[in-house]
Amino acid sequence: MITLTERQSLILKAIVRDYTEGGNPVGSKSLVQELPIKVSSATIRNEMARLEDLGLIVKTHLSSGRIPSIKGYRYYVDHILKPERVDGKDLKVIQHSLGGEFHKIDEIVAQSADILSQLTSYTTFTLRPELKDSRLSGFRLVPLGNHQVMAILVTNNGDVENQTFTIPSDITGDDLEPVVRFIDDQLVGLPLQDVLRQLTHEIPLKLAQYLQDPDGFLDIFGSVLSKAASERFYVGGKLNLFNYTDQQSPKELQSLYSLLDQTDRLANVIGPPGQRIQVRIGNEITNDLLKNYSLITATYDVDQHGQGVIALLGPTAMPYSRMIGLMGAFQRELARKLLDYYRYFDE
Repeated sequence: MITLTERQSLILKAIVRDYTEGGNPVGSKSLVQELPIKVSSATIRNEMARLEDLGLIVKTHLSSGRIPSIKGYRYYVDHILKPERVDGKDLKVIQHSLGGEFHKIDEIVAQSADILSQLTSYTTFTLRPELKDSRLSGFRLVPLGNHQVMAILVTNNGDVENQTFTIPSDITGDDLEPVVRFIDDQLVGLPLQDVLRQLTHEIPLKLAQYLQDPDGFLDIFGSVLSKAASERFYVGGKLNLFNYTDQQSPKELQSLYSLLDQTDRLANVIGPPGQRIQVRIGNEITNDLLKNYSLITATYDVDQHGQGVIALLGPTAMPYSRMIGLMGAFQRELARKLLDYYRYFDE
């Protein structure tokens, strides 16, 4: 395990700060002016040589200055960093943006990704709270004419999902009414996951007494139910990702952009809700496409309604102190907004 002296820690901290803010290699002369302790340029060079031997900083080919290595960023985040206090302006932006009127949980979570992206200029992800306790509170079929119906499903926390389907010409709206009544009588109040489980066995057998061929209706009900119960990521600032991709080929860029639209792969990259803010740097991220990036994730807790995740993807040379401070503030404000929303539907 690496242990640095106080002076070495101050020098590494200054190199990380200067490089993430200015993007230029940092030399000993500039550090003489910046360090909070009095020390000669020669002493700083000796300490920088030690940091380089430890693999925490590296020399570039362009100048005599040094930049942090992935290992250096890791040490900085784990042992030196202190989250920056969020200024009043940023906090007002978060609170104002989340202070509007929302009709669905997904609207709040999707808006959150956009807000965080605007504040950071990075690509952001938000995952809505787990749906393990969401229950079916209503299901309707609305005839639209020309053999089309809109299926509307409502959950106990106010989520509404709807999809339009075409039904076979030999089935009328009257044929489907007993089926909708069956769902209201037998399934309303059950957790969505329980209804999904019943959809493979019990429900088809029971529907056979109402419909000669229930497969078409089961497709309708199953589709809108799966959509309501699915894990959903929202992405903000997709194009921001390409501001930090100088070394990647067009093929890699295409794969990277494609990754942002694949929920299953994103879920693997971001991981499940944890207990705190986590920072993964370079190869610590479980996807080779992201080896030149850093990922900050934070879990937000909405009591019995479960936990969700917010995540920030940017360059390894990001201002970690400010970003982690922002994530902490955002984590608290989003949880507060969602708790207010859930309380409204619990009343």
